[in-house]
Amino acid sequence: MRKNKMGAFLMKCTVLLIGFGAAYQAMARDVADPYPKMAPIDQYLMADRAAEIALARSAAPESISRDATILVLGRKGYETAAEGKNGFVCVVGRSWGGPFDWPEFWNPKVRAADCLNPQAARSIVPIFYLRAKMVMAGRSKAEMLSALKAAYENKQLPDLESGAMDYMMSKSSYLTDQGDHNMAHLMFDTLVKDGKDWGSDAAGSPVMSSPYWFVSSEKQPQMKGLPPILVFLVAAPNWSDGAPAGMPDH
Repeated sequence: MRKNKMGAFLMKCTVLLIGFGAAYQAMARDVADPYPKMAPIDQYLMADRAAEIALARSAAPESISRDATILVLGRKGYETAAEGKNGFVCVVGRSWGGPFDWPEFWNPKVRAADCLNPQAARSIVPIFYLRAKMVMAGRSKAEMLSALKAAYENKQLPDLESGAMDYMMSKSSYLTDQGDHNMAHLMFDTLVKDGKDWGSDAAGSPVMSSPYWFVSSEKQPQMKGLPPILVFLVAAPNWSDGAPAGMPDH
């Protein structure tokens, strides 16, 4: 019985793959685009700055997030709301931080609490800054992609550091219109070429993976000029506050 419950839970996790490096592999193809264009800028902003800070902190256990730097989204991009001292950076990601071929790329409802460790803060957060700056300036998806490639070519974006990972354990996130909208998980940003090296998607494995920039294999040629980041996702048994996150009882 427990095995069957675990299988159902992992299936749910597969459907809910999303965010700043992961995406639904099952939905990347043959899905009518529900958000064909950028929403009005105001729909991506949170009016309550304190609420955005609290949501960002809820991405990781309080023992980590209380000393993290907090970013909030302003009209010119992400800005620092609180300086931290442990090297972590917590932020509420928006839909346009996900893969470029994700059907919900422009979904204004997405509020993805994310807390990045020091390695990810140094090598992934600069991507967040550039994407947000472009979106807040009203730039298109194609313009954003071109800007990222130019930034890497000109060494304005750093190489991915080994050990980069994210906590995404907030029970208050809205990650997707699909399923239950949310899941507690950890993400690991890597330059691994084959997910099988981590046992990704193997029967009974809790590990899943997806390319960072584009999910669909047909879109991979558009990655030219971008580092081939592969993101691994592992479901977490608890939310950041310690409450059970849907895992079956032992």
